[in-house]
Amino acid sequence: MELTGAQIIIKELLHAGADKVFGYPGGSVLDIYDELYKSRGEIRHYIFADEQGAAHAADGYARATGRVGVVIATSGPGATNLVTGIATAYLDSVPLVAITGNVATEFIGRDSFQEVNIVGVTMPVTKHNYIVNDVRDLQGTIREAFRIASDGRPGPVLIDIPKDVQKSVTEYGADAGTTVLDNTENRRESFGLNKTEKERASGLIKNSERSCLDGAIELIKSSEKPCIYAGGGVIIDGASRELAAFAELIGAPITASLMGLTAVPYDRSYFLGMAGMHGKYAASKTVAECDLLIAFGTRFSDRATGDKKRFSDGRKILQFDIDRAEINKNIKTDAYAVGGIKEILKALLSSKELRDGIVNRAAARSEWRAYAKRLKSSPENDIERSSKRLPPKFVIETVKAAFGGNIVVATDVGQHQMWTAQYFGFERPRSLVTSGGLGTMGYGMGAAIGAAIGTGLRAVLFTSDGSFHMNLNELATAASYNVPLTVILLDNNALGMVRQWQTMFYGGRYSETALDRKTDYVGLAKAFGARGFQAEDRAEFSAVLSEAVKIKTPCLIRCVIDSDESVFPMIPPDGAIGDIIIR
Repeated sequence: MELTGAQIIIKELLHAGADKVFGYPGGSVLDIYDELYKSRGEIRHYIFADEQGAAHAADGYARATGRVGVVIATSGPGATNLVTGIATAYLDSVPLVAITGNVATEFIGRDSFQEVNIVGVTMPVTKHNYIVNDVRDLQGTIREAFRIASDGRPGPVLIDIPKDVQKSVTEYGADAGTTVLDNTENRRESFGLNKTEKERASGLIKNSERSCLDGAIELIKSSEKPCIYAGGGVIIDGASRELAAFAELIGAPITASLMGLTAVPYDRSYFLGMAGMHGKYAASKTVAECDLLIAFGTRFSDRATGDKKRFSDGRKILQFDIDRAEINKNIKTDAYAVGGIKEILKALLSSKELRDGIVNRAAARSEWRAYAKRLKSSPENDIERSSKRLPPKFVIETVKAAFGGNIVVATDVGQHQMWTAQYFGFERPRSLVTSGGLGTMGYGMGAAIGAAIGTGLRAVLFTSDGSFHMNLNELATAASYNVPLTVILLDNNALGMVRQWQTMFYGGRYSETALDRKTDYVGLAKAFGARGFQAEDRAEFSAVLSEAVKIKTPCLIRCVIDSDESVFPMIPPDGAIGDIIIR
């Protein structure tokens, strides 16, 4: 049958299972939105206050559900407003398909109204991108975009579709529309999409790199103090159960990066929480004292390692990742294997050689794990400043107790993000959506809305006065759709993390970090159609939270905290565990 390009887009969204999409209409996507109107019984579109918020919503939807998020924007400023959201998804390996309109093909390159080369702009921050100049290529392009977004190491893909292509008519069918990748094999290879794709289907590369698994087993067998470091790849690949079984098999404690934080329930005695610059004391100390660090699905960012040489000294490094480009990129490894984390773990768990080889290490590892458990219960691992106002630790732990684990938590970026990572105690995978790699202030509001829409669960957003002002307009979106969203705003009247660095490393010279804004947060929430509350001490917070728990629609609680509240522990930049600052 013959369909227009806009109709093909809708058909392919449905084929991909994208029944919820986020975006903002405009002149260059009017035909797409007309078809969305006609298909509103099959696809639910959510309009946001800004395209960046819509991109973050698609991102939050993808992180919380594991499905590909979809965002739609018009040409020019609509498309460029997506860029921060796309880059956020790229740095954290989030599957996202962004569909942008563009001016008609005959006007491209003429500085036409609302024209921008969004393919050129987004090339560094997408896994792949396209401009579709022929409607006959549209179906195949969209199908390939969804495949690339989710295959191997996930990431965002952008499809730019000129207005005349949306109007053009072509034959549509199961075999209609094919597309040929042009000059991007070098980019695709790093994401597990090169010529060895069939070999990767089993989760492990064969031949030369397959032998690396044997070297990994030898390292694990010889270790007396192994420590597991779980990254976001564990969650992406759904490998939490296998990771826990592997930890039990080899007698190792588990630590995590920020992105890997929900891989294991925090109440497991062998899980020590987040390691790194603002990680839990027990986690960072265990990483520093182990003789073998076994890393699953993590890129060893600078915030996780500190001084890279000191990070590696005195221990062997074993790295497993689906992306060959991450091996030895930041930290030199002693052995590695490339492949899906779940399949690698299954291979390790089924290895008779490994099971037989670790028997004689049982006593040493039992003592090592007991030591890690003692660290987890030590005073240094549970730090709280005395505060005349609301302590962040109290706020976060009280929220957890009130709502339980059956929610999805979102954060913005800053001190509140680290406090949430330290104190919330996550119970299940994909229950935290946060910007790790790019560190995007303003990410949380859109992401929380998208996560709530995708899961059907209540979302709790932990934010701060600095981050909240970045995208507070999306509170109107949450109210318009009656999203079950509770915003916990930790207001210290400052850009808290930057202020903390100024306190510690810049002689207390607080250059442009005191905000002194006059925002009436309770009144603002009401103006947007949400409920607003305020608390300045523990009793007030407990009282308003008990009321907020009963509210199914959006509400905001402003929590007034001390501007000198800091995040501890802290390992200084380029430091190591020996430099850790406890208080």
